[in-house]
Amino acid sequence: MEFSHELRRQVDRIERGLDELLPGASERPSRLHEAIRYSISSGGKRLRPVLVLATVDLFKPATAVDGLPAAIAIECLHTYSLIHDDLPCMDNDDLRRGRPTVHKAFDEATALLAGDALLTHAFSLLAVHYASNPALATALIHELADAAGSRRLIGGQMEDLLAEKNASTSAADLNFIHLNKTAAMIEAALVLGGLIGDATEPQVQALRSTGRHLGLAFQIMDDVLDATGSSSTLGKTAGKDAKANKATFVRLHGLEASRRLANEYTEQAKAALSTLDGDKAFLTALIDSMANRIR
Repeated sequence: MEFSHELRRQVDRIERGLDELLPGASERPSRLHEAIRYSISSGGKRLRPVLVLATVDLFKPATAVDGLPAAIAIECLHTYSLIHDDLPCMDNDDLRRGRPTVHKAFDEATALLAGDALLTHAFSLLAVHYASNPALATALIHELADAAGSRRLIGGQMEDLLAEKNASTSAADLNFIHLNKTAAMIEAALVLGGLIGDATEPQVQALRSTGRHLGLAFQIMDDVLDATGSSSTLGKTAGKDAKANKATFVRLHGLEASRRLANEYTEQAKAALSTLDGDKAFLTALIDSMANRIR
């Protein structure tokens, strides 16, 4: 298995799926759909949808259930979270994926509505494309809704905002923030793939453990890169966390300790994955690439 070739194949499939499963830019109201297309076609790494497809491939379900709509659903939800995260009332960023953020390219109201529409579309994709298997559709919708709700993704974002300029933020507080703000969606991507692949409950739990550890490793490296990278390399504004005095792993632990933590969580993610049967070479290589990325 040539990792880069397989990754390119999966990403190409996702790009085609995004084009096919999202409203056309010219569809009324065109300004809204242009903003949606702008945000989702801006060259993201597509890591979460790749995790969905790769996990389906790992289980090789006997019934040929297509994982692509679920992969597109999680990318829609992830992109919505980025649009809202960049708004002036949140992180107030001007740059995302190397381009002006949606509220800069369009306006704040359009950006807000584009995010709302992507969030809604994610659940529509699951309801429509898995309707022939109601039990699976229900499980997928439940999993994504739980990961995206007030106790996880949105709750983690709320706690992240509350932690800004809070000198008493602890390591436990920081773990709570990013187990929910970041790791919840990575965990959900693996679990969605497992559900489509007809994974058993113990296998789903192994995927959850993999996702939680990988999510923390991914976030720690994000904090490290924000402190050490450039805006041109990262595709977003570098150094913003320190300027905003945000609670980050680098602020609490320092650079070297943060790098060690990222490595430890990466190894724990791979250890959890190793308990599953099947060819895990691509997923293992993907975990390594997510933890050792330069942007």
